[in-house]
Amino acid sequence: MKTFKILALSCVFGSFSFGQTLKEAIKKTENERFDLAGADFRALISKEPTKSENYFFAGDNYCKNDNIDSANVMWKKGTEVDPLSALNYVGLAKFLWFKGDTTSAFGFIAKAFTLTKNKNAEIFRQVASIYIETPKFKKIDASIVLLEKAIKLDPNNAENFLLLGDALQEKTPENGSPAIKNYNLALNLNPKSPKAIVRTAKLYQRAKNYELANSKYKEAQTLDPTYAPAYRENAELNMKFDQSNKAIENWKKYLALNNSTEARYRYATSLFSGKKYCEAITELNSVQTGGLNNFYIDRMLTYSYYECTENDVKANYVKGLESSDKFFQKVPSDKIIASDYRYKGLLLSKNGKDSLAIIELERAITADPLKVNELIGEIGKLQFKNKKYTEAIVSYEKKRNGIPTNLSVAESFELGRAYYFGPKDYKLADTCFADVAQRSPNYAAAYLWRARSSFKIDPKNEKWLAKNHYIKYLELLTPEENAASTNKSSILEAARYLGDCFVNSKDGKDNTRAKFYWEIVRKLEPTDKQAAAFFASPAGK
Repeated sequence: MKTFKILALSCVFGSFSFGQTLKEAIKKTENERFDLAGADFRALISKEPTKSENYFFAGDNYCKNDNIDSANVMWKKGTEVDPLSALNYVGLAKFLWFKGDTTSAFGFIAKAFTLTKNKNAEIFRQVASIYIETPKFKKIDASIVLLEKAIKLDPNNAENFLLLGDALQEKTPENGSPAIKNYNLALNLNPKSPKAIVRTAKLYQRAKNYELANSKYKEAQTLDPTYAPAYRENAELNMKFDQSNKAIENWKKYLALNNSTEARYRYATSLFSGKKYCEAITELNSVQTGGLNNFYIDRMLTYSYYECTENDVKANYVKGLESSDKFFQKVPSDKIIASDYRYKGLLLSKNGKDSLAIIELERAITADPLKVNELIGEIGKLQFKNKKYTEAIVSYEKKRNGIPTNLSVAESFELGRAYYFGPKDYKLADTCFADVAQRSPNYAAAYLWRARSSFKIDPKNEKWLAKNHYIKYLELLTPEENAASTNKSSILEAARYLGDCFVNSKDGKDNTRAKFYWEIVRKLEPTDKQAAAFFASPAGK
């Protein structure tokens, strides 16, 4: 992306008189058809090289298309061909303001006011737009004063009220009434203004009124099918309300009007924000092929390759790690966020580099300590995977912090197994498995591991502590799970224990139930010696 990302500045026909061709070029800029507008402005400048307005609006076209440096070149040329061109001095002020040099910008603004003797509504509007739309150094109250002056000088110009609505929305974002009042005044002057309707739609969008916002965007599209912002804003609304298919439909209409690299970048960013990661990868790669290359793209590619589970997932993980490496080569250190380290760590793990992955996840915690609970669980998972059970216990216990529900069910399950395999603290392991069983009562593995922990606590079967857990485990298995070869050993384990229990328990002998469980063993393992011994005994006959 270019260094500066700005919002659209007003392009209206105040006291200046423009030819029809210039009006058409300006309309293309307003409609975000920047490439077509750029071609028109180049033709106009070639035809009328001394007309300063051509340079100002050509610069404005660059500015709206995120290329403020090229815009500044145009505005400088405008002052060179006409040293009395107030518009182009406003352009130079705009460049400096967005660069952060407000002191020098004020000098050019003062010059523009002097040249027009403080009596030109267009100059007031253009300066007000700088104050409203700058990412930093906003001067909302000053913009309102300028727009009130513009209204007195040019009361029938709808652009006055559009900009005043924008200013009032910035002043009181929690209250959209003053803004919408002015947008309606603009519509009274120009009922077919798609700009005013889209602004109204955005207010409804801010209020989370999807239906009204969507209907307004559709109204603007009907009034002027070439007004590309109506499709772009509609697409972003759809994404925010999980209407991804409708969003893509609107984006395609937008791109049909403005298929520039910058437009595709916006589309890719929208896909990414809407979690359409696989589609975002295609667009982001297309943008890079088109010549736009920055660390934001590499960041989005990194995240998207990890999240995209379609096609060749292993290849995605390799490409994701490559994108992460490119990202860290480009990104300024002050622009790195915790998620950058997190995704690098996750991708390293997927590429079989768990030790390096843990280092990156720890860096993510350092970058944002507030994310410790989210990230420490991922570290614990990798530590458990690599049989570093003591370290995994430390990580999971740090996240649990005495509250079992701080851990997910999967994390509590792994913590239990870490206690089981590591320090062999079977009571703490059983506590974890009991928590899993309570929160996920139909999860058979929780009862299997409770049974195993209980057996370790009662290895001589003095109390047969594992009995009820093994029974529950077998009850919860589905027919498919019973038939799965991966479960054969654990089913045999449970059935042998229960068969033995109902034969040897002092208080719970039950030959019928013993036969039931030993029959399970014999069916799964026809040559099992214990089953054969049982069925050869008096109890089994």
